[in-house]
Amino acid sequence: IKLVSERNIDQVLLELKEYATEVDVDFVRKSVSAIGRCAVKLERAAERCIGVLLELIQTKVNYVVQESVIVIKDIFRRYPNRYESIIATLCDNLDTLDEPQAKASMIWIIGEYAERIDNADELLDTFLETFEEEDPAVQLQLLTATVKCFLKNPEETQDMVQRVLDLATEESDNPDLRDRGFIYWRLLSTDPEAAKLVVLGDKPVIEDDTFRLEPNLLNVLVGQIATLSSIYHKPPEAFVVRAKRSPMGDGGLGLGDVGDEIEEGDEEEYEDENDVNEGGGDLLDMGGLSVNDNAAPAPAAGGGMDDLFGAAPASSPPEPEARMSKVCAPEKSGGIELWAGFCQKNGAAQLVLDVRNVSSNVPVSNLAIQLNKNAFGLSPGNQQVVCNPPIPMGGSGKHSVELISNPNMIVQVPAGQPASPQIQVAIKNMTTGLVFYFAANFALEALFSAEGALERAAFIESWKSIDDKKELYGTVSDLPPASTDIDAVAAKFKNHRIFLIARRPVPNAEGQEVAYFSMKTTTGMVFMAELTFKKGVNAAKVCLKTENIAYGVQAKVALETLLRYQ
Repeated sequence: IKLVSERNIDQVLLELKEYATEVDVDFVRKSVSAIGRCAVKLERAAERCIGVLLELIQTKVNYVVQESVIVIKDIFRRYPNRYESIIATLCDNLDTLDEPQAKASMIWIIGEYAERIDNADELLDTFLETFEEEDPAVQLQLLTATVKCFLKNPEETQDMVQRVLDLATEESDNPDLRDRGFIYWRLLSTDPEAAKLVVLGDKPVIEDDTFRLEPNLLNVLVGQIATLSSIYHKPPEAFVVRAKRSPMGDGGLGLGDVGDEIEEGDEEEYEDENDVNEGGGDLLDMGGLSVNDNAAPAPAAGGGMDDLFGAAPASSPPEPEARMSKVCAPEKSGGIELWAGFCQKNGAAQLVLDVRNVSSNVPVSNLAIQLNKNAFGLSPGNQQVVCNPPIPMGGSGKHSVELISNPNMIVQVPAGQPASPQIQVAIKNMTTGLVFYFAANFALEALFSAEGALERAAFIESWKSIDDKKELYGTVSDLPPASTDIDAVAAKFKNHRIFLIARRPVPNAEGQEVAYFSMKTTTGMVFMAELTFKKGVNAAKVCLKTENIAYGVQAKVALETLLRYQ
């Protein structure tokens, strides 16, 4: 469909018509649907596409007729009042329709063009005989089509519309059907002219969606813009095949699957998602291993001269600051501009607010804050934010709100879906009484615990025990120079409580090195990551494993963000 054009449409239609005579039902349906999509995409070829569809309808093959009706409805919506002459042919095949989508499409056509169909009320009446047994989509379409028919021909369809409204509002348990029935009933009984404007109003013309992507898929592809995903329009897991490797090493401590290695070659080959590790070295191969020892030397006991004149202990690095983003414009919050970010201080997650009084004559002195339920179960430890001193016009001030885990605030993540990073916040200016809202994406590293360093043996055992389906992959490109050096990355990660477990060179691949990290949230979720680097290439491959796969995307985003962060 993406390749079809006015130059090759005739050849494509011949091919699709041939496909539509095959014995594979699913294949035939897709072929018929493709013909309809060609018509929607190419206006000049629409008539030829309809001609092919009519020929297929004449075959009287049940599933071909039904799929043809479905796509013809879309053609009618794309080109209103142009090809209605074929409605009679469609009506001759009503008896062959037994699938909900095909029935709903045919009913829509009857209702939309009731004034051009002499026996439209009779055709609808045949569907009403089994109204209560029909699929909800068919029932909804029947209700709307009957109301349309009544508005176009009230004298002959009054009894029928009354019957349908009774069925929808009194006999049905479907709330959507009941609500629509009551709305139509109220419109018809109070203002029929308003009902005409609502029910018979102009419909938006549908557009060609050949190159349109689902929002969720688009978000995934944007994060994989430098990989083959952007070419295939598929997420990596849809086409990357992971290679299995036997455990190696004297003690059997190798990892069964330690991820993709970087093949020899240029950067484009490095970013190829089909690269498969041909190495096979043991994670604990002491020949090239450097293990991160997280235990600091114990301080000398007892004080004395060492305390007085000895070197002062090295101070710990400052805790990372929150990455701030603008979340609320002054015109929406009474002249106050808000910036927000998340970080961790003293072992607790913090929501950091930068309050900027842009145009409010009333100084900002006291705010109340509340969080909506979220995937992380976070709520404010204290709902009061006191600005001392108050923030006058032109001034600003930063304030941190400690976030605590509250099981009652957790939103259950739908099965098979990633957890949403969004935290919805409501703030009330206690001085003016104004309430305003914003949403910000939570940074999962704000929940990482200082106890996240796994023992070497525990890391290997956990890595091997996690199913391949609970792996996530990605390639992070355009990294700053510091993020291509494992020592620098390990130091930066440790400051965010992400701990280096081991590193090793990739066998038979000069300049390539793999590092393994672990992290654990304060709520007990454990994540393990494998990062692969190649000397001279400002990119890294990320493989993340976790039993909490719903939150794996957020952990992977945290790693990728920190890698990009200077």
